Amino acid sequence: MSEAHFYEVAVKWQADRQGIMSSPDFENTLEVVTPPQFAKGIPNKWSPEHLLVAAVNSCLMTTFLAIAENSKLSYEQFESNGVGKLEVVDGKYMISEVELNPILVIANEEDREKAMRVLQKSEAACLISNSIKSKIIFTPEIKVASTVS
Repeated sequence: MSEAHFYEVAVKWQADRQGIMSSPDFENTLEVVTPPQFAKGIPNKWSPEHLLVAAVNSCLMTTFLAIAENSKLSYEQFESNGVGKLEVVDGKYMISEVELNPILVIANEEDREKAMRVLQKSEAACLISNSIKSKIIFTPEIKVASTVS
């Protein structure tokens, strides 16, 4: 990628601790709130903290999809769970670490080593992970389809 790319997102306060995010790139909007762990936070809605973890986790997936395709890796299923740890570090709140737990289902045991290399390369190449201070804890799991129940 030799040129710069720009991603525009606007946010507009609505009421209390909630706002609406939008982008000229999309027709839909996304409501975003202060999470319930903070004063006047609102449960059951997307928070900036959730969105940061979602950005890291979804970047892992999209990076994996591209690298797997370029590597000609066959797979049956990919899913990943991400968990962000919010804590106070040097007197400031931050997402200090993001744990990524991808599960990759492959058809053949003989593809396991290649699949692990592709997963590890995907984690290393994820541009969102590379753009944040958070420690990334990467715990991939590979399953063979014939042994998955």
